[in-house]
Amino acid sequence: MSVHHKVLVIGGGTAGIMVSAQLKRAKRDLDVAILEPADTHYYQPAWTLVGANAYDFDKTARPMKDVIPAGVTWIKEAATAFKPEESAVLASDGNEYTYDFLVVAPGIKIDTSLIEGLTESLDKGVVCSNYTDPKHTWEVLKNFKGGNAVFTQPTTPIKCGGAPQKICYLASDYFRKEGILDKTNVVFATPGTVIFGVPVVAKTLMNVIHRYGIHFKPYYAPVKIDSEKREVTFKSVDLDENNCLVNEGNVLNERTQGETSTIMPFDMLHLAPPQTAPDFVKNSTLANAAGWLDVNIETLQHVRHQNIFGLGDTAGLPTAKTGAAIRKQAPIVVANILKLMEADSITDMKYNGYSSCPLVTGYGKMVLAEFDYKNNFTPDPQLKKMLIFNSYKEHWRLWMLKKYMLPYLYWNKMMKGKPV
Repeated sequence: MSVHHKVLVIGGGTAGIMVSAQLKRAKRDLDVAILEPADTHYYQPAWTLVGANAYDFDKTARPMKDVIPAGVTWIKEAATAFKPEESAVLASDGNEYTYDFLVVAPGIKIDTSLIEGLTESLDKGVVCSNYTDPKHTWEVLKNFKGGNAVFTQPTTPIKCGGAPQKICYLASDYFRKEGILDKTNVVFATPGTVIFGVPVVAKTLMNVIHRYGIHFKPYYAPVKIDSEKREVTFKSVDLDENNCLVNEGNVLNERTQGETSTIMPFDMLHLAPPQTAPDFVKNSTLANAAGWLDVNIETLQHVRHQNIFGLGDTAGLPTAKTGAAIRKQAPIVVANILKLMEADSITDMKYNGYSSCPLVTGYGKMVLAEFDYKNNFTPDPQLKKMLIFNSYKEHWRLWMLKKYMLPYLYWNKMMKGKPV
């Protein structure tokens, strides 16, 4: 069976709901449909706080039916394949859904198979991840009594690139409060070269690392987890730099294996799992060479199909994959679709790569990193109304923004298509 909609949106996450809501607010009688199989919509930015017992997990979830905008058709199925030449999408119910305009925003896929042993280890025992089960992260933290607390992330892009270090800082602060930080080796090991790509923010974060005595190990890519032995194996992504270590002193029983590998024992391990575009995107003709949706990075229009747009985590954009980025992307997609309906052209609006990373550095402290494609620090002028003049520094008001204001704005503004 074939069903037609004027605008078909793939994905009921932040991006899909925002675009749908904004389209309906701009044009009330517009025929919009969302393909989304999930029953529940999660506010995932709060999962960092859930993992440190600073936010209630239940408050991050709402029924999907409650966030689908009024007047939008909800097709409770998953997209499975594209037929762009026919302006059609195949779905898990076997039906074909055709469209005049398509918005691709299915989010990102967690692929635990990309690290040996991760599938068997994740969310069991002392291996945890805020990306998959933040409540388990808190159980691991609560029961930790000292030893090696290792925090790491994969070589793939991930949603909210700062999240792996946020829980590292919160855990360190928790250990300090519990009086066990002095008998703990906190390790932050990353394939990256620096703690953060925006220099002024990186300077603050290095001060945080020194404050907690965290062993910061760049160029470390996790490749294997042995949960029975409680060991994680890292491979160097740059042999010349692999010994770069902030905060001297050996990590307990760490040992090298050959020239390229390091085996590190852990008493708790938190990691961001590897992530890719969903298979139906990655394996389609709409993907770029890296497997992400191939869109113009300024207009968000597909490079080969003018009636297809993409945004959010699945889009091939060289910026951080965050809800804050989507907040700036969605209005551009909406404006361009509405313009195309009236004329054979899009607007002159340009997305500059804006993204934002609320970097929680301890209980009651946060840094807000806002930046563009060129990693320029671009703080929102509205912060001055909160008496925050240097958001690259730790501030208690930024913590309040993270814990209270941003969730409110998300549910009551962003999800309803209102300006934020």
